[in-house]
Amino acid sequence: MGRKPARVYTRNTGPAYTRRKFMGGVPQSRITIFEHGLKKDYPYRVLLISGIDCQITHIALESARISANKVLSDECGSQNYFMKIRPYPHQILRVHKQAVGAGADRISQGMRHAFGVPVGTAARVRKGQILIEVFVNEEKIDSAKEALRKAKMKFPAKCRIKIEKVEPKNREGS
Repeated sequence: MGRKPARVYTRNTGPAYTRRKFMGGVPQSRITIFEHGLKKDYPYRVLLISGIDCQITHIALESARISANKVLSDECGSQNYFMKIRPYPHQILRVHKQAVGAGADRISQGMRHAFGVPVGTAARVRKGQILIEVFVNEEKIDSAKEALRKAKMKFPAKCRIKIEKVEPKNREGS
């Protein structure tokens, strides 16, 4: 049985479900690297900001990280930017697997164990929350915007890109 489409898990419904010690078999998160590049003082920060409340799966976060990092490393070089993925996938996603199609009523087990089994994790995101931030020099702002434009296509939420000038005292890189 294949994975369900992301639209099944996009909405924030019900309470948070994060206590792994009470369940077994939660799959490992695909995203393991949250920071790329060289952490130093950069004058500009380019942000990808969520437009709605939603859940973003760990697979979507990993896909956005790969596409953004590829653009940044190709156009800026590995030492001329710092990218950070902000949300962490804590929310555990469950599915009650059922057979579909002809004769499914004879195969499916009905409501037995209907709570569902863990199939992945997701990050709960609020409207206006920062998803990805990229610190760059002034000449690399267009490359950072292009990287975040490609990354926002991977998310189920409407997102916007914002550019900020970083004050010298706040240039910590995080």
